Amino acid sequence: MTKHSLEHWLADAGDADVATLEVPPAIDRMRRFQVDVRFVVQCPAEGTPAWHAMTVEVNGRREWSRRIDTANPGQTDSLDYHLQVDLPEGMALRVRATTQVRAARRRLLRIEAEEQ
Repeated sequence: MTKHSLEHWLADAGDADVATLEVPPAIDRMRRFQVDVRFVVQCPAEGTPAWHAMTVEVNGRREWSRRIDTANPGQTDSLDYHLQVDLPEGMALRVRATTQVRAARRRLLRIEAEEQ
């Protein structure tokens, strides 16, 4: 049996509205990844109604979607999604996060996959 080091993948889109993480297939083994998607926004001043939303797709299929009112006037607020993905031998992983905002300002959009 060949010893493999555990993989770590990161897609940091900064303040962009879309992030995509692509993990290539491994031909010789099955892998399990813990995937974390984080979207952070800057909240407007008090009295300004705002919301932010994020949708996560895994290998082209919608996995999760949420829209919430932005809280913490003058501070930051976030949406986070975590999932575990088993990748059979020879299968790639593609995680895509899309975001929307109203009155809030995008600060960070990041997808991270850590092999378990």
